[in-house]
Amino acid sequence: MTQDLAYFEEVAHATVAALPDPFRQAATQVALHVSDWPARDMLADLGMRDPLELTGLYEGIPLTEKSFSDQPQAPDTVWLFREPILAEWRERGNVALEALIAHVTVHEFAHHFGWSDADIAAIARWWE
Repeated sequence: MTQDLAYFEEVAHATVAALPDPFRQAATQVALHVSDWPARDMLADLGMRDPLELTGLYEGIPLTEKSFSDQPQAPDTVWLFREPILAEWRERGNVALEALIAHVTVHEFAHHFGWSDADIAAIARWWE
């Protein structure tokens, strides 16, 4: 079935593999996890109540803020949340599921590269 966790992981990994260098190289240093739902502590940390509002999350220190003297506490991680992505896909009705998964993946990795939401919105207007 194209809506299971394995499919989401496949699309996300293919998206990362298709990134141009040096982005692809930097992205391979980030853990990528796909889960059905965001954890409650993730939502609480973001001040969110509705898990459907969170399709993805970057946890870590953006490359633009890293220092050679930083002591890593945990690996940088990109999370994708299947059920919220599926809900958005159904609500939109005008975008392929693969494209939406890829979009969320790129959006979260863009945060790893140090891009703000405004930076991302300036180049990726298709979802508006």
